[in-house]
Amino acid sequence: MAGKRSHPDQQPHLRNILHDDLRRGDFGRTMRRDYTELKEVFLDDNRKTRLKEMKQPKRWLVTSWWLLKALFLKLKPARRLLLILAAVIMLMPNTVQYSGDRLRVSTETSSIAVAILLFILMLELKDKLLAHDELEAGRAVQTALMPEQTPEIPGWSAWLFTRTANEVGGDLVDLQALDATRFRVSLADVAGKGLKAALFTAKLQATLRALAPDVPTMGELAAKLNRIFYRDSLRNSFASLVCIELNTGDGMIRIVNAGHPPPLHVRGGAILETKKGDPAIGIVPEFSYSEHQVLLETGEVLLIYSDGLTEAKNEQGQFFGVQRLMDILPRLSNSDARNIGELLVQDVDRFVGEAKVYDDLSLVVLRRKS
Repeated sequence: MAGKRSHPDQQPHLRNILHDDLRRGDFGRTMRRDYTELKEVFLDDNRKTRLKEMKQPKRWLVTSWWLLKALFLKLKPARRLLLILAAVIMLMPNTVQYSGDRLRVSTETSSIAVAILLFILMLELKDKLLAHDELEAGRAVQTALMPEQTPEIPGWSAWLFTRTANEVGGDLVDLQALDATRFRVSLADVAGKGLKAALFTAKLQATLRALAPDVPTMGELAAKLNRIFYRDSLRNSFASLVCIELNTGDGMIRIVNAGHPPPLHVRGGAILETKKGDPAIGIVPEFSYSEHQVLLETGEVLLIYSDGLTEAKNEQGQFFGVQRLMDILPRLSNSDARNIGELLVQDVDRFVGEAKVYDDLSLVVLRRKS
């Protein structure tokens, strides 16, 4: 006799869910990480500094009070009133009785307070799920706009990678074929996080793709992009950018750098840092950006990266750093672009460990094959 099949829409049993939760064995570590993230979100820098000056018992009490106060202020007005009502009910006598001519009601006040708190929790969870669905839709759009991770560029091995710290990110990695022999690759990092940064990233990508075929030099491309971004963006919004053009017929790469970490040229065992950039896109209304060139011989590598790589932090608060990156690259440079990038990401992940990731990580690896 065939076994009974579960319906695909059938909800899992609560007992099984709790059993799986207990088997994970990471409850303590998860709670410590969540508590740390809670303080990061709800406490400003001034309060974090003041807490460091307090002794442990007082620090715990003050932290608890500040977190509860921040929670209360973040709630919507109606939910704040419900929370106050729940607190008042908790302070009432344990049992409330009502007697009418034919009706006698006795109830535990604690159960009413718990019901109100659960209702508030469900409302907050509902808001989170709705926001999560919208961000997931934004993430799907960003993924669809990403170029192929290992594009075919004659004479070159290429690997393009981006990974967001949250549902949507502010990093841009893009590839555009200008004609049969010329390709433009861009890596940008929009200031900020979340949906705001993601929207500006999409605008930046669309503007780059629209301008690139008709602008003869990389400097002019950056200058036009800067004017548009400054004109149409909110103040204090800007983006660092590296945009390069390569030709399949030789190893000459034309680079414009607008406020981004300088790309690294790996030549055998040597690491050469390319020229530092001009101001980031969107800071000043007008700027004449400069273009420079780098020649890659066969087997040499160019690495473009976002600061999410060098500023990745481990659980001790240490940065991955540029020097660590330079120490790693020479031993990877004999591989193809994909292998170089994947091994580099693995090194960063090992370094970060269980620490919270706060910034997007993006890489472009180019290796000249012939």
